[in-house]
Amino acid sequence: MTIRMIAGLLSLSMAVSCMMSEDYDAFGDGEFYPSEAGDEGYVDGGDSFDEIRENPFVKTSENDKSTFSVDADGAAYGYMRKMVNKGFLPQPNSVRIEEYLNYFTFDYPEPQADAAVAINGEVGECPWNKAHKLMRLGIKGRSIPVSRFPKANYVFLIDVSGSMNTSDKLDLLKSGLTMLVDNLNPQDRISIVTYSGTVKLLLESTLVSQSSTIKKAISSLVASGSTAGGAAMKMAYEECLKNYIEGGNNRVIMGTDGDFNVGVTSTDELLEMAQDYASKGIYLTVCGFGTGNLNDSMMEKVSNSGNGTYQYIDSEDELTKVFVNEVSKFFSVANDAKVQITFDKEKVDSYRLIGYENRVLSSEDFENDDKDAGEIGAGQTVTALYEIIPAEGYGEGSDIAVFDFRYKDKLGEDSIPLSCNVGEAAATSTEFRFAAGVAAYGLTLMDSQYRGDADFAMAYNLAGQSEYDPHGYRAAFCQLVLKASEIK
Repeated sequence: MTIRMIAGLLSLSMAVSCMMSEDYDAFGDGEFYPSEAGDEGYVDGGDSFDEIRENPFVKTSENDKSTFSVDADGAAYGYMRKMVNKGFLPQPNSVRIEEYLNYFTFDYPEPQADAAVAINGEVGECPWNKAHKLMRLGIKGRSIPVSRFPKANYVFLIDVSGSMNTSDKLDLLKSGLTMLVDNLNPQDRISIVTYSGTVKLLLESTLVSQSSTIKKAISSLVASGSTAGGAAMKMAYEECLKNYIEGGNNRVIMGTDGDFNVGVTSTDELLEMAQDYASKGIYLTVCGFGTGNLNDSMMEKVSNSGNGTYQYIDSEDELTKVFVNEVSKFFSVANDAKVQITFDKEKVDSYRLIGYENRVLSSEDFENDDKDAGEIGAGQTVTALYEIIPAEGYGEGSDIAVFDFRYKDKLGEDSIPLSCNVGEAAATSTEFRFAAGVAAYGLTLMDSQYRGDADFAMAYNLAGQSEYDPHGYRAAFCQLVLKASEIK
């Protein structure tokens, strides 16, 4: 059955033909979208993304090691979903396949004993190129109940500039922060810093047990003025440092559309600031909102430098995911996490890391504990895929690579090594097939030169085999694939 037939049966076709001749506010959210998406099906709405240059195939005879930092962000997926639900395909440079994969929690084994992380891997046939193989790598951070979390010292850093004055920006952010307050422990602490034309400490550090005071401050937020983002970050970090909890979860949670236009505007200056405070044990979570002036490029870079994650919030459902269902991810259990794969030259001719383009490291960086890398939250999973061209000596059932992993329990400590062999199993898991489906979808959206036979139908059929879906996010993904196919 073709995906068009499936879409018809499920009545999920998009009403793209309703577009008017002028820009229009189709969803009544204060945002205006061009009526024509062009031949490619996507539109440049003024949002800023870095160019993606896909990782090429690498000959093992030239380099048998592939090294990269983990990336636990999910922002690119949220942005894609908003675009598709609006009737457009996302810009190709917004499609970061690693973030599509890591938006989802995979059904991976929990770490054993006192370990903070567990790793696993498998190899199977590559769905979009039958002559190739696909290798899935899985990483799982130790799950910790929220009730057992260390005390938290959070600073809400809130953009209240004029550009945030739409229902899908500040209003949505206020709902999310209120949700988070309801899901924290009474002894946790919250401060609020706001910024527009000026920077203000709206609420000094307050115990969550005084939630009515915190919620009153959140509800008072109103958007107006320009954006002094850099100065606000400085104040938020200093507030977090002032109330630092030794052994606790010290974190700045920033909500913005990323439109920094007053004060410290240089991305390099912001990165340096984030790195400096990260070295002092303060993490950063960036939540992006809205479209039209979304500075995705800056927000991703700053969150990476700040030992944090970057999420994109497009709906109440996503608020629930980030601030309720997956709030445990705000507590990092593995710091400076890195992956190194060593391929067997006798069995692998070439390999290509799918995604993680801005996370690639040199081989020497792997054992260098001074080299910054990504963080993994409690209960969080990270997934990576390699497309492999087998060598003549490739044989099914044999190991083809060594999966090495390093992480730190705490920042500043020595890294802890883990290792396992990866080979082809008799049958791939449903987690393998779901990951392949997500990757096929991403390759199709960005019209990758490596997409082979990948298309929306393949993505739907692979992802639809999934058995693990505790919150329904995978079923929702399949519906997005159908909608995207109708737009295209």
